Formats: sequence, structure tokens, C-alpha cells
Amino acid sequence: MKKLVIIALAFVTLNGFAQKKEHNKRDRAHTSELRKDMTPNDIADLKSKQLTLKLDLTDAQQQKVHKLILKQAESRNKAREAHKPKEGEKREKPSKEELVKMQNQRLDDQIAMKREMKSILTAEQYAKYEKMEPKKHKKRGMRNKNKSKK
Repeated sequence: MKKLVIIALAFVTLNGFAQKKEHNKRDRAHTSELRKDMTPNDIADLKSKQLTLKLDLTDAQQQKVHKLILKQAESRNKAREAHKPKEGEKREKPSKEELVKMQNQRLDDQIAMKREMKSILTAEQYAKYEKMEPKKHKKRGMRNKNKSKK
């Protein structure tokens, strides 16, 4: 009888581990679909409110950050639209020169964003902001590692 209970327990345990964990992928896919429908103003509202909560921004700072993020979201939206394939065309990978140009533009935008944020935030707030940024990239890196393992 003991052996039968142990075998049944082992089957139940193994069955639980054998289940696929697809719910996270579906959630991310659903979130990215929702983001596609968001306007640059919606994105700026959400990000500026998140920063207000995390950095305890004043109203004036919040408005300046909102304008900055709105400008960034609009430029990203334009770049995304420019690289979208036309109707009936197949999506092509960019050449090495185009890729280098896009990466340089992205880095220039990041540098400008950092400079603007530094001018808007106090030294203490900016230090907190700097600590927040690497966490995002670390999470993204962990997701990419998990994808490559599968």
C-alpha cells in the first residue's frame, strides 16, 4: 500500500512539472499587442506617472518629463513607421550600414535623453533614475537567455 501511494505521489508530482509554462509568453504577446494600439501621448502619460511615483517628482518636473517622453515616443513611432514594409512587400533585413546608422541614432537619442533628464531632476532623483535603468536591461537579458535555452 505504501508503494502504491508513493508511486501515485510521484506521478502527480512529475505531471505538475511536465506542464508547459506558456502563460508568460501569452501575457507578453498580449501586452505587446496592446502597446501597438497606444498613442505616443498614452505612453508618455504612463511613463511620466511611473517616474513620478518612483522619483517623487514635482508637478513642474512631471510636466517636463512628460514632454520629453512624448517627444521620444513620437520619434520612435516615426522610425517604426519608416521601417515598416509597404503593403504587399516582404520585410527585409537592414544592411550593415543601415544597422550601424540606426544604432548610432538610437544611442544619440539615449545620450540626449540622459542629458535632458539630468537637467530636469535633482541630483538625488537622478541617482535613483540611474539605478532604475540597469534593472530593465538586466531583466531583458534574462529573458533573452531563457529564450536561447529553449
